[in-house]
Amino acid sequence: MNVYDFDKTIYNGDSSVDFYLFVLCRMPYLVVLLPFQIWGMMLYLFGIYSKEKMKEAFFVFVRYIPVSKMTSFFWKRNSKKIKNWYLQQKQDSDVVISASPEFLLDPIVCGYLGVKLIASKIDPVNVKYIGKNCYGEEKVLQFNKIYPRESIDSFYSDNKSDASLAHIAKNAFLVRGNIIKKWGYHGI
Repeated sequence: MNVYDFDKTIYNGDSSVDFYLFVLCRMPYLVVLLPFQIWGMMLYLFGIYSKEKMKEAFFVFVRYIPVSKMTSFFWKRNSKKIKNWYLQQKQDSDVVISASPEFLLDPIVCGYLGVKLIASKIDPVNVKYIGKNCYGEEKVLQFNKIYPRESIDSFYSDNKSDASLAHIAKNAFLVRGNIIKKWGYHGI
């Protein structure tokens, strides 16, 4: 099976930021939450908030929107940002693994692309994490929990924070835009 990171790997951009800006353009009154969101980021930078708490502060706007309707509308506009190189090699057995929230990625990954998804679980009603942020080593733990007997043939990511997944894959590739290169230290 092939495993892919999502943001900046097979999607041209950061889906969480794009979704936030998309929502803000349609519901500009949500800008009133910006001080709370910035405060959450500051507390994270000072080591007071965990990454999960910081992301809960960022995604607070989700409480005030019709999530299903907005994500559907968002992906109708943004599915074109899925990179062509991925669409050309996509297989039904692919797994996308991402730190972005499952409620945001499910419509595009499972619906439009028709592949499997492992992502951060955030309850969109109360904007609370269910478990840990699916980032770094947590991606390996989540993958092994869901696919305990599977191996990764090829892994693609834009970020060295995914080194732990690259390390367990038979082949690993670093994606920069549309340029794909063998992972620098792979083969350890």
